[in-house]
Amino acid sequence: MDFKRTFACSLILVALTLAMSGCQSAYYKTMESFGYHKRDILVSNVEKARESQEEASEQFKSALEKFSALTGFHGGDLQEVYERLNDEFEDSEAAAQKVTKRINAVEDVGNDLFDEWKDELAQYTNKKLRNESRVKLSKTKSKFKRLVSAMRRAEKKIDPVLDVFRDQVLYLKHNLNAQAIASLKSELNTLEADIGRLIKEMQKSIDEADAFIKELKKS
Repeated sequence: MDFKRTFACSLILVALTLAMSGCQSAYYKTMESFGYHKRDILVSNVEKARESQEEASEQFKSALEKFSALTGFHGGDLQEVYERLNDEFEDSEAAAQKVTKRINAVEDVGNDLFDEWKDELAQYTNKKLRNESRVKLSKTKSKFKRLVSAMRRAEKKIDPVLDVFRDQVLYLKHNLNAQAIASLKSELNTLEADIGRLIKEMQKSIDEADAFIKELKKS
């Protein structure tokens, strides 16, 4: 790796460290030195949030398949059944946490971008350009709010699924018997319905993300 590339990677790591430590202004300043402004960072964050929702949808589909398969248990090692179900639950929980983290990042950068945009309106001397920028700000902000609302609606559908999943994993952990398997069967319809609603809302959110990214890149 040459010196320039090594130096660039080092500065990006510094920027990420500043972001994680809460030094947003220093983070933005460092990223701007590379030509990445808040708009670019917002697009990147929305793309990452969309990806995390796609990954979460696939994980919950996988979890439902494993859950459904385990209800047909007719003998064998119940400890192994518990471990498989627990693995799926932990993967689902991790996917959910990633979704929330990514949505938070989208909101943070979006709000910072719009605050900066609003402040910069006062710097115009040309009234026509100022008004055009103000209108553009209003439209973009409205689309952003719709995007975040869609993301948060999808996020809220996650907890009911995790709650049911967690209950079943905990019950199975301490009741490795046929009664525990019967409990899994009784909750299968609930999980199917909840995960169906979750995936539907996730897809709406993903579609909103695609539309917002397209609009932001076009402007």
